[in-house]
Amino acid sequence: MNIMIKPFQFSVLLAAFLSLSSLTFLSGCTSSGHSQLEQLTERQYYEEAQAAMDANKFLQAVERLQSLESRYPFGRYAEQAQLELIYCYYRTLDYESAAVTAERFIRIHPDHPRLDYAYYMKGLASYSVDRGLVERFIPTDFSERDMGPARESFDDFNRLINRFPNSQYAEDARQRMIYLRNLLAAYQLKVANYYMRRGAYVSVAKRAAYVIQHFDKTPALPEALALQTKAYLELGLDDLAEKSETMLAYNFPDYKELKDGNLDYEPGKRGQTSLLNVVSFGLLD
Repeated sequence: MNIMIKPFQFSVLLAAFLSLSSLTFLSGCTSSGHSQLEQLTERQYYEEAQAAMDANKFLQAVERLQSLESRYPFGRYAEQAQLELIYCYYRTLDYESAAVTAERFIRIHPDHPRLDYAYYMKGLASYSVDRGLVERFIPTDFSERDMGPARESFDDFNRLINRFPNSQYAEDARQRMIYLRNLLAAYQLKVANYYMRRGAYVSVAKRAAYVIQHFDKTPALPEALALQTKAYLELGLDDLAEKSETMLAYNFPDYKELKDGNLDYEPGKRGQTSLLNVVSFGLLD
């Protein structure tokens, strides 16, 4: 018995056949490509990662280095791949992954000859982890930001210098530590000035004393002495105020608020400050 196929039915069958053939072909290509990627040797992964880095294709380099590390964790290129993965994460602005990878390398390879590089990159990544893309192009007062990453970065650079004082990265780390130290001191002054506006003079005195004790070689020192003097005057601690004022006048005779060796400041402008105001940092009463 002959089966007659109508033109419409034939078109439907042909379309179905072509779709099935296309899917089979694509599946074969995908499987072949995936299989080809799976079959790369450790050296091929590493060379492809190097080629991607040379072409500034750092996302592609990250992919190859991750594959190398997962498939050949104990291979001849594994440790070098981990170091270069730190750098590639940093270049792709994935600072958190860069910091985590660097810390892991430090923990796993405590005697590696390039451990100083891991410490250095950890410091760079730790400081950058709180910075977005916008801040790279628009000036920002970082003393008003969260200082956690800055403190961590300072500690990372400090570890580098203490363990590897002659490292090729040590001098750059020292310069960055100076900047970070100034930044941390400026942050303390921001907080002290906030308390000053609130009339929380005990807190002002404590913050100023902290800057004087821990950041004595920073540009924040003269302002810290001035704030400490003002806070003591407001609290009626005239002897302590005189000592702070004398120290300020002796070390920074050209300070902007000094006139004839005395601080140009009159206490009591805010009126009487109650105990509740002091305890609540000026938020109450």
